[in-house]
Amino acid sequence: MTLTDTDTDEVDLSRARIIAEALPFMLRYDERTIVVKYGGHAMGDPSLAKAFAEDVTLMKLAGINPVVVHGGGPQIGSMLERLGIRSEFRGGLRVTDKATVEVVEMVLAGSINKEIVRAINGAGGRAVGLCGKDGRMVTAERVKRTVVDPDSNIEKVVDLGFVGEPKEVRREVLDMLAQSEIIPVIAPVAPGDDGETYNVNADTFAGAIAGALNASRLLFLTDVAGVLDKDGRLIKELTVADARRMIIEGTITGGMIPKVETCIEALERGVKGVVILNGKLPHAVLLELFTERGAGTLMTP
Repeated sequence: MTLTDTDTDEVDLSRARIIAEALPFMLRYDERTIVVKYGGHAMGDPSLAKAFAEDVTLMKLAGINPVVVHGGGPQIGSMLERLGIRSEFRGGLRVTDKATVEVVEMVLAGSINKEIVRAINGAGGRAVGLCGKDGRMVTAERVKRTVVDPDSNIEKVVDLGFVGEPKEVRREVLDMLAQSEIIPVIAPVAPGDDGETYNVNADTFAGAIAGALNASRLLFLTDVAGVLDKDGRLIKELTVADARRMIIEGTITGGMIPKVETCIEALERGVKGVVILNGKLPHAVLLELFTERGAGTLMTP
């Protein structure tokens, strides 16, 4: 089908309207830091990965300072299976031993990290791959969890091995990159003061980075639309108090609870707003930042 001059005019007008709608939002986030936690289905789908790379590149071109933190649980599991390394679970929690953490670092800070860097560079951006070890950006400490023994009803401390949580974030490297054209892509692997390497939950890692940078927004790309009410409808905005009440009432349940708790922790660290949005939606990041309706659930203090 051949486009007529009228059709072309309509296309141009449509593009102009989109730009006009997006401009106020671009100005709102000009020179602001946006941390994006990238993971889930969006990272495994080639078309969504391409759209994400384009979104991040456009953010940088628009004067925003994007910082990407990524996960990679499924890829780690696949590599462990290929290498014949079995995961041990204690109290329902995965234990990361020495062999496992070596694979975690290889996959997260290696193949996954560089694939995201390649995609952003392919979209016209300039990305560099990092992890918490680089410039000692993030240091971690060993995580220990307590579980209740179902037989004795006694709490027991579970040692998860080389699983860590952020202890300190140094922002010098990220501040330097913010003044350049380079987009940092960070894997959640960090050193401890004991000299060991720790695997850090990517959501928690992103929250710590966003808090240290006083980010305007922390975006969590997930496999769901956002926080839903009891009727399954998307909640566009809620406060920390709302979220805590909804957990107590049972509106927020299951795997959404730790996600929301991570959002609360990030807000307490100084992040201005945290958004849970559907990474399966093409260009979800741009829809959230540059349109009136947004694309997920915004949580504010």
